[in-house]
Amino acid sequence: MSRTGALHQTAQVLSDFDRRLINALQGDFPLSSTPFDDIAARLDCQPEEVMEGVESLLERGVITRFGPLFNIEQLGGTFSLCALHVPEERFEEVTELVNACPEVAHNYRRDHHWNMWFVLATETLEELEATFDDIVARSDCPGLNLPKEQEFYVGLRLTA
Repeated sequence: MSRTGALHQTAQVLSDFDRRLINALQGDFPLSSTPFDDIAARLDCQPEEVMEGVESLLERGVITRFGPLFNIEQLGGTFSLCALHVPEERFEEVTELVNACPEVAHNYRRDHHWNMWFVLATETLEELEATFDDIVARSDCPGLNLPKEQEFYVGLRLTA
């Protein structure tokens, strides 16, 4: 599940349940056939409340994505950090174009010349380059393709 469209940053008031849910979803996610039941048991609620809570967090923009993260390289694929310089008046339009590509993840707006940053993940380097070139051509915006040279692992868990 992910939120599409332009990225907006607004302050959100989180309920106690929102906070407990966010904390429960990070890190030790149950690998079972009933993960929402397992999380509901931890939170002493119903599985439907967990699913509705996740949807609410996505809709309100508290979280921008909910789902697994795969190590694309271990699966035989490749990925790259990419950026576009998008004119302000076209930002919504280009966001929709970029987010419509299934190869795109983690699309973020930045206050910088290169104001749209996203990750491309594909099965091959050739497919990655072709997808990036297509996005640049269709958006008519200058782009940067920055493939990974070295990986650094930073464990991050945010307590809500």
